[in-house]
Amino acid sequence: MPERTSLEAISEALKAAPERHFGESVEVSVNLKELDLSVPKNRIEEEVPLPNGRGRDARIALFGSPEMCQKAQGVADLVIAPAQFDDLTKDKRAAKRLVDRVDFFLAEAPMMPMVGKRLGVVLGPRGKMPRPVPPGSDPTNLIQALKKSIRVRSKGNRTFHAAVGTRAMAQEALAQNVDAVLARIIGKLEQGRTNIDSVYVKTTMGPAVRLW
Repeated sequence: MPERTSLEAISEALKAAPERHFGESVEVSVNLKELDLSVPKNRIEEEVPLPNGRGRDARIALFGSPEMCQKAQGVADLVIAPAQFDDLTKDKRAAKRLVDRVDFFLAEAPMMPMVGKRLGVVLGPRGKMPRPVPPGSDPTNLIQALKKSIRVRSKGNRTFHAAVGTRAMAQEALAQNVDAVLARIIGKLEQGRTNIDSVYVKTTMGPAVRLW
């Protein structure tokens, strides 16, 4: 089968998928080959900024001192000062609900050990351990960048997928996002594109269309 461009594959996937009564995501699915995925370095674990955003912003939470929380107020979706952190970790169910609702976490560097010790069991398996932020810095730019980013994880699987936007976005914008994600993945694989068996694009509930 001749290869399509990302734009051609996106266009075909959207045409093949009936309109739904909710805002569907558009996803890219990657199938790997010739990799021992029991070796951690062969697994994909990346935060990828999308050139055209996600279609809806990622949710960001920050653990920080009262001063840093004040800087992040109105930029992050949730700010958690030490006193609030203590309350949160007393309720394990509430902590799990919070972690599931938030896409990316940041933590002022001095709080990293405490966050890891008390919430690592919830954050770690979900690939959501916080990114450290230097003490006293302004996290605004980092938060704004993460709002347009996605997390791509293969874990131990040969097939994995990532949402690259929403159906409401322009096809050209979606295609550019697909290309950005694939470029990052290829750059992390031991043999680059040779380690990719196939790539598909699809809407949340639509049929898969082969790109490669």
